[in-house]
Amino acid sequence: MTAATHSTLFPQVPETPDAVLDGLDPEQREVALALHGPVCVLAGAGTGKTRAITHRIAYGVRAGILQPATVLAVTFTNRAAGEMRGRLRQLGATGVQARTFHSAALRQLQYFWPKAVGGELPRLLERKVQLVAEAAARCELRLDRNELRDVTSEIEWAKVTQTVPADYPAAVAKTQRDAPRDPAVLSQIYSTYEQLKRDRSVIDFEDVLLLTVGILQDRSDIAEHVRGQYQHFVVDEYQDVSPLQQRLLDLWVGDRDDLCVVGDASQTIYSFTGATPDHLLNFRTRHPGATVVKLVRDYRSTPQVVHLANGLLSQAHGKAADHRLELVSQREKGPEPVYTEYSDEPSEAESTARRIRDLIAAGVPAGEIAVLYRVNSQSEVYEQALADAGVPYQLRGAERFFERAEVRAAGTALRGAARAGRNDSLLDEAEGLPSQVRAVLSTKGWTSRPPAGSGAVRDRWESLAALVRLAEDFEAARPGATLTDLVRELDERAAAQHAPTVQGVTLASLHSAKGLEWDAVFLVGLTEGMMPIAYAKTDEQVEEERRLMYVGITRARVHLSLSWALSRSPGGRASRRPTRFLNGLRPGSAPSGARSGTGGGGGIDRGTGRAAASRTPAVERKHRGPVRCRVCGRTLTDAGEMKLMRCEECPSDMDEALYERLYDWRAAQATLLGQPDFCVFTEKTLMAIAEAVPSTEGELVVIAGVGNRKLSRFGTDVLAICAGETVDGEPEGGVGET
Repeated sequence: MTAATHSTLFPQVPETPDAVLDGLDPEQREVALALHGPVCVLAGAGTGKTRAITHRIAYGVRAGILQPATVLAVTFTNRAAGEMRGRLRQLGATGVQARTFHSAALRQLQYFWPKAVGGELPRLLERKVQLVAEAAARCELRLDRNELRDVTSEIEWAKVTQTVPADYPAAVAKTQRDAPRDPAVLSQIYSTYEQLKRDRSVIDFEDVLLLTVGILQDRSDIAEHVRGQYQHFVVDEYQDVSPLQQRLLDLWVGDRDDLCVVGDASQTIYSFTGATPDHLLNFRTRHPGATVVKLVRDYRSTPQVVHLANGLLSQAHGKAADHRLELVSQREKGPEPVYTEYSDEPSEAESTARRIRDLIAAGVPAGEIAVLYRVNSQSEVYEQALADAGVPYQLRGAERFFERAEVRAAGTALRGAARAGRNDSLLDEAEGLPSQVRAVLSTKGWTSRPPAGSGAVRDRWESLAALVRLAEDFEAARPGATLTDLVRELDERAAAQHAPTVQGVTLASLHSAKGLEWDAVFLVGLTEGMMPIAYAKTDEQVEEERRLMYVGITRARVHLSLSWALSRSPGGRASRRPTRFLNGLRPGSAPSGARSGTGGGGGIDRGTGRAAASRTPAVERKHRGPVRCRVCGRTLTDAGEMKLMRCEECPSDMDEALYERLYDWRAAQATLLGQPDFCVFTEKTLMAIAEAVPSTEGELVVIAGVGNRKLSRFGTDVLAICAGETVDGEPEGGVGET
């Protein structure tokens, strides 16, 4: 699947080099004309960065300034590389290499291995999980599926940051990284995994980069060969470059400066894999004479969506935030983002499915709608809700389009029909290319009406339907085209991984939605603990979660919905809070760090559905922003620390005498009520009161563990004790005595 576009028609190849520049805005045109020297393009979401760099390459090739075979464009996903190849082909710039870092390195490694090392290149390990499991077993550890995934990811991080097993514990300590296991144990698993690979003569994907780097470093003759082949480099998504990828890029470029990088620090969302925006942010320092172009005209999203995206980043902190781009929408006004609160997750999913069904009925294609969530496990309830609503959907992250069994079978059938021509009886009644394609694919499972429900049958039908639509667009763009022409087009698209759009609502994690866009986006599950995710504890980790939400918001062209549920299941305790990132942005909320309103009104849609009646009244809920230590400012996640409003290790300014009085008063109250002491207040709450020394009900009620109920019951006594007064029922002893 590629990013959704309003038209899948096949554009005509520009007739002249200057025609390649037609339609570019002034900044994009500046990028396209900057063909020499280091160039840094800072491109905000939706500003046409892919358009700018593909037109730059195409103009250089078509004008004779760049030789196609000497250009290497690298990006991070096969989909992005395929899209780039497809666009270059449409612009008449064939012969340019557009690949991922791994793909480009693997080609070089395969070619140079016999010369540099001798013999055949070791077999590439497609999936390392099984070998990691075996390594753990040899270390007398048995990992469940989730632990295995986390340990595998940690090994990948170590390798892309060029950390060897022996140095791993020190690297974890230095980076304050949360390791899934004790670093010493993980170092042992990592070391055993590397030994198993050597024993079995296999390499993994990270080794592809490491070995290529090693050969280019050790063999100057091979390095010069590569530099003679590739003389002009373009790196997309440069904010996601890892230290290892940057090291490889430096070896490719050598001492030359024909390098163009494109990125946006505000879209750095893969730091857990070793990616860092530092290379992008420091590009001007490393290349003082670089041309820097900023793309801020947003052609994707309406002013309403852009306003929310800008507002979200305006609250950001850190180095990436210092370089944020203020987007300017180039589109007409659209609807305001919709904020909806639900009582539970099933209600949220069912209402989302109904709203999607309404959008489709109003004319928005299913393929132009996406539901985005933080983690993949959130998809199940939406799969069920969409299926129940009769809405087609597809899960993002499935196998590539042209590698699907039904697509391969369809290609074989179309190829056979093209060779047979009119001798194929299937085509007797078919007039025109689309009719011929429908006739051929009807033998492979395509029908004029989609099958009911969801699952594998529906997925196969959607794949075949995408081929039918492609044939319709192909004939519209090229009247008189034959089956042979279409088969050739499919072969070229398969080689470029330039897939047609499958018509179904996309369900995707926020990470996998990067680089895509839709007319309507539903951001769901936006609660504290999920956005930001619970394990985002440091300020930088929280800021990356903010950037992830920014990526989600900027996927929407027109319709944007943001929602959250107060509990997981119907009838559950409404203990969740909406994400802090919306504080001060959604109607009725206070800025981050201040107390939010008590809910209700403010333009927020509270949702509808079967569970609405059982929802806790809005006035009974308190929405708070992130809790930060009042001493050092760190975001607090531990419940005890949140009550104290400070880190356990930070110095306390507690009034010890006041604490003792409160402690004794609590014991007397508990005896009077016939309840345990903690039912009055916990010790952490007493400590928080003794540290804050509140003088008003407003100051007391915001202390964690107090609340309206205990305020009305004990507030008068507590405030009197804090004021140094004696209260009825307080144990004997003078004020301040212990």
